[in-house]
Amino acid sequence: MLLGSEKPGTIPLKQAAAALGQPRLMREYEEAFGSNGCKVAQILLTREDLADRQRFLNARGTIDTLIEYGIIPIINENDTVAVEEIKFGDNDNLSALVTNLADAALLIILTDIDGLYDADPRSNPQARLIPIVRSITKEMERAAGGSGSNVGTGGMATKLAAARKAGRSGAMAIILNGSSPDIIGRLKNGESAGTLFIPPARSLSSRKHWIAFALRSQARVFVDAGAAKVLRQDGKSLLPSGVVRVEGIFERGTAVKICDPDGAEFACGIADYSNSEVTQIMGHKSLEIEEILGYRYGDALIHRDNLVLL
Repeated sequence: MLLGSEKPGTIPLKQAAAALGQPRLMREYEEAFGSNGCKVAQILLTREDLADRQRFLNARGTIDTLIEYGIIPIINENDTVAVEEIKFGDNDNLSALVTNLADAALLIILTDIDGLYDADPRSNPQARLIPIVRSITKEMERAAGGSGSNVGTGGMATKLAAARKAGRSGAMAIILNGSSPDIIGRLKNGESAGTLFIPPARSLSSRKHWIAFALRSQARVFVDAGAAKVLRQDGKSLLPSGVVRVEGIFERGTAVKICDPDGAEFACGIADYSNSEVTQIMGHKSLEIEEILGYRYGDALIHRDNLVLL
């Protein structure tokens, strides 16, 4: 059961299977890379490792040092301890976050088809491969199918999401058929293959990418129409005067989502005040913060340097 062809059904079984499989997987990597004179090292991550800024920077330092010494880091989710609350969800999502973590210029995603099609090629013989994507559209997302494997967790939809996240960090992404012989070598030699995703002209800094994608929060701050417009168009800080409602519990220094009057989440950021403090000062001018609370950390609830439009 643990090493069978089907995915284990419970978390303890999944964690036990991961513990059994990790040494085997690394042995395969050591043999494959060793035959080409390369050394490898293993890095196991959970979402908590990337959500904590200091641990994020520690992981980046480890990766940079390994690469400096010519050692190839093999990065995977630490499935032996991960539970639903701290899981990345799938390796596509993890790869996009690691692209930012490693400050990589290109994310290569291997799958079982030749790239992104305008329809599911398994059911539609008229489906056409899309060689270059400059913007991921809603139509592309709708055309993306689910996982084609009974042991995988991701489908083309998760790969599109990964390409989008990688693009926000300024990296290109390419989806290739991993079963095609020497596909990466052929790509390196200039052969056209797969689907290439071009990043947008304006990318996020590494820190803002971390805020947008590595942090997880259920807390929400609702703003009025004027504040939503200023944040979207001018990139200003969120001031207490523009806040109308708070949902959820959060502390100072944690992530919150920002919603417009219609309830749409359009930004996220790191709060300078807790939910109880925001509840007291929302709707007031920044000059009134100290009078209301008896102290102040700053004029903004979320400073523009800590705020990201989604």
